[in-house]
Amino acid sequence: MRLAFLAPLLALSLFATEPAKPQVKFTTTLGSFTVELEPEAAPKTVANFLRYVRSGHYKGTTFHRVISKFMIQGGGVTAKGTEKPAPQKVENEAKLAFEKGLKNVRGSLAMARTNDPHSASAQFFVNVVDNAFLDYPGRDGWGYCVFGKVIEGMDTVDAIRNVQTGPSDKPVKTVEITSAVVIGDKAPARKAPRKK
Repeated sequence: MRLAFLAPLLALSLFATEPAKPQVKFTTTLGSFTVELEPEAAPKTVANFLRYVRSGHYKGTTFHRVISKFMIQGGGVTAKGTEKPAPQKVENEAKLAFEKGLKNVRGSLAMARTNDPHSASAQFFVNVVDNAFLDYPGRDGWGYCVFGKVIEGMDTVDAIRNVQTGPSDKPVKTVEITSAVVIGDKAPARKAPRKK
């Protein structure tokens, strides 16, 4: 009987470990920056993003599209220029996020997508200027979902935005994400080396 009572409490304590506004630290070859996420405004988007972070998806991807007076986009293309598989897509929550006050302003974090409004998967962008035309409803009736903001390291974001670019707005020198971690997550236990 006692175990049956404790089970729901244990489940609640597991959910309680996720902070109200999770933070993710990105380390790149040009420095690091930290983003704070807004699960109340974009719950599915934040959950999807955290899944990709925790799976290690972003390590080794690049900021493959950089437009100095617009945004920096990354999280989907490797340093070798190949697109990294990201099958898990998420519903466009731009309307909800906009209604909660999130806008595509400088420093905000949003999901990249194709012309299909529900095609966002792992790629994201950081707005480096205010881009109100991306807010819901946008030009296509959907807009681009903002789900967080940079709270530390905008100097790194600005360093990335100012790199020299070539065709397709691709940086001439690769800007790689070397790690992306949820702040507060415990590091996975390392396996002990096998004895020979």
